[in-house]
Amino acid sequence: MRHAVAPAQNVETNSFAVTSLLKICSHCERRSKKDLGVRIPRPLGNGPSRFIPEKEILQVSKVDTRTQSIFEDAFAALGRLDNISLVMGFHPQYLESFLRTQHYLLQMDGPLPLHYRHYIGIMAAARHQCSYLVNLHVNDFLQVGGDLKWLNGLDEAPQKLQQLGELNKILAHRPWLLTKEHIERFLKAEEHSWSLAELIHAVVLLTHYHSLASFTFGCGIMPEIHCDGGHTFRPPSLSQYCVCDIANGNSHATHHDNLFGNQEVNGEVEVLMERMKQLQECRDDEEASQEEMATRFEREKTESMLVVTAEEEECVPSRDISRHFEDPSYGYKDFSRRGEHVPTFRVQDYSWEDHGFSLVNRLYPDVGQMLDEKFQMAYNLTYNTMATHKDVDTSMLRRAIWNYIHCMFGIRYDDYDYGEINQLLDRSFKIYIKTMVCSPEKTTKRMYESFWRQFQHSEKVHVNLLLMEARMQAELLYALRAITRYMT
Repeated sequence: MRHAVAPAQNVETNSFAVTSLLKICSHCERRSKKDLGVRIPRPLGNGPSRFIPEKEILQVSKVDTRTQSIFEDAFAALGRLDNISLVMGFHPQYLESFLRTQHYLLQMDGPLPLHYRHYIGIMAAARHQCSYLVNLHVNDFLQVGGDLKWLNGLDEAPQKLQQLGELNKILAHRPWLLTKEHIERFLKAEEHSWSLAELIHAVVLLTHYHSLASFTFGCGIMPEIHCDGGHTFRPPSLSQYCVCDIANGNSHATHHDNLFGNQEVNGEVEVLMERMKQLQECRDDEEASQEEMATRFEREKTESMLVVTAEEEECVPSRDISRHFEDPSYGYKDFSRRGEHVPTFRVQDYSWEDHGFSLVNRLYPDVGQMLDEKFQMAYNLTYNTMATHKDVDTSMLRRAIWNYIHCMFGIRYDDYDYGEINQLLDRSFKIYIKTMVCSPEKTTKRMYESFWRQFQHSEKVHVNLLLMEARMQAELLYALRAITRYMT
């Protein structure tokens, strides 16, 4: 367990103080080098995110005392305030639930030793080439006494952890392929076997970090200045603003809305609100038959396969990342490609609420409750606003996003009309969703900016929370169903 660090008096002030110290102009940098003979690092980016202006993120803790308090508690517990937490600070209710759950999974009593937990986090994040999370947990792994040799590659780790390699890749990319036979191999291994409780703990950690990698890429999270990839010793370009100006908020970065012509996005929100209103009226007027509902689901599932995740070529992981997992070529594949057929997973037969929740809680006490609160917080979170419009019921839109993600994984809700999805989610949004959920390492700033162009950054972060939690629950459903089938 880490030693506690004294709470920061004012996290926001500290953030600005650090920023002011490190973002110095070229004149000051040259003078420092000349006078002191030291190399002074400079942040590679402006703030916690490549997608969201720094001022907007730091403004959150200035106006919201609850966010300020959560930041202070996180700093006291961990001795750091990472950029993920700063961006999640747009939604303090969710952030509180997220940090509580993550702290329990990593720090509190549980089936797995502390260094195993961080190593599993490294394995899961590496699966999506998320160097930000890998580096974070390499440091934590060593801090709790992890063996440095294990970081040379998965083949240097204990056999028990190596066994997780296949589960890691299936859950990350094709969770519908998981069977009770996979589970049996863990529990009945002659040597290095797992207990059910240990396996549940590992599954929750794997799904947590797969989905957190999605959030990290989806929000363009930048490494902190002290981390690999977070700093440079080169002076800033003379053609750009002085970095001291940037530190003082005089950056030339603008809100993403301004990057696109106003004509192109004018009325986007109003069109979406009108569609929501019309769909609600259709709901009230008539209800589709079960056969029609099933047909609409299959149609949406098939169409989701045709959504291309990204235009770039395949991302080849670096050796630093790929050594932490097996089979780098294994990735997301659509259900029916090359004739592969996956039966629909009906939530009516196996759901988180009726089955998964109790299984997790029984084998890893309190975690089921924490996960449930986190899922519900993301799903139900609303400020009843859409861009500049107030008093808007967004439940229909939130449900469409959540159910579309589950649809991509073959998961069907019998009581949902999947015809609503095409009415509410346009193609650019679907591309962003599929990329962030299935191949997050391919997410680009252009994708982030191309959907919901009139919406606030805080609303887009909320979307990313929905995507993260829906993805985690989808993976968990497949894993927990396989475990339940093994047990029965």
